[in-house]
Amino acid sequence: MNSPMRERLLEAATELFYAHGLRAVSVDKVIDLAGTTKVTFYRHFKSKDELVVAYLERRATLERDGIGAAIKQGDGDVDATLRVISEAIGIIACAPGFRGCPFINAAAEYPDQDSPIRKAVDAHRRWNKTTFEQLIAPLGITNAGAVADDLMLIRDGAMVAGYLDRPTAVAASFLRSSQAVIGTGASTRM
Repeated sequence: MNSPMRERLLEAATELFYAHGLRAVSVDKVIDLAGTTKVTFYRHFKSKDELVVAYLERRATLERDGIGAAIKQGDGDVDATLRVISEAIGIIACAPGFRGCPFINAAAEYPDQDSPIRKAVDAHRRWNKTTFEQLIAPLGITNAGAVADDLMLIRDGAMVAGYLDRPTAVAASFLRSSQAVIGTGASTRM
């Protein structure tokens, strides 16, 4: 169980990191927003990198919970699940204050593949790809790994499109593109 102070620090970091970027936010800014001291900060996090990893793990949990709920709601129907995911992506990616996918942003700020931050990003992306593979498994697609890579690319594109479009357009495009890749839905039957 996390202590209340650790949670305050993580909440402050989440707000600042997402709004301003990982490298732009100093530990001092996080400490100020959390209303604590450096000594207290370092009791809970050994380094800024450890705080960034905790932030990414929190964001991963939220995304995994959301995708898990979509899978449950889809009840084994791949198209229904993709529809729920597409609607959520449209809403999230076009919401006020949306600043892109925190994992894509983190990868851009931390290009070193061996950094703990990139390892956290890569672990989450592996989870996403595995989840897409499991989602499409009932369809019997022979190259499921490659198709999961395609679905990741579509998801990443939807995250970027959120800056530029309306929620319904982003959701509809994600759904059409995903269905075209897996060979299901009305868009592939025309």
